[in-house]
Amino acid sequence: MTWTIVVAKAAQKQLRRIPAKDRDKVAVAIQAMAADPFRGDVMKLEGDENRYRRRVGSFRIFFRVDRTNRTVGIGAIVRRTSTTY
Repeated sequence: MTWTIVVAKAAQKQLRRIPAKDRDKVAVAIQAMAADPFRGDVMKLEGDENRYRRRVGSFRIFFRVDRTNRTVGIGAIVRRTSTTY
């Protein structure tokens, strides 16, 4: 079974601003999440049982999972820098 991917407007805007070479990698990772959102470099975030992040190179995809409806909501796509954390 596949998962439904919902990308927030803010995340769509962030994706458009990523350089083309990296954008392709991030887009492939998002498409792969439709088959299995937990495959790859995925880590559960503290504080909420449904929040995760997936690492794609120097970028992070932050998302929530709704297991009952089998949907993945992507809220942000952020580049990791030395000042991010």
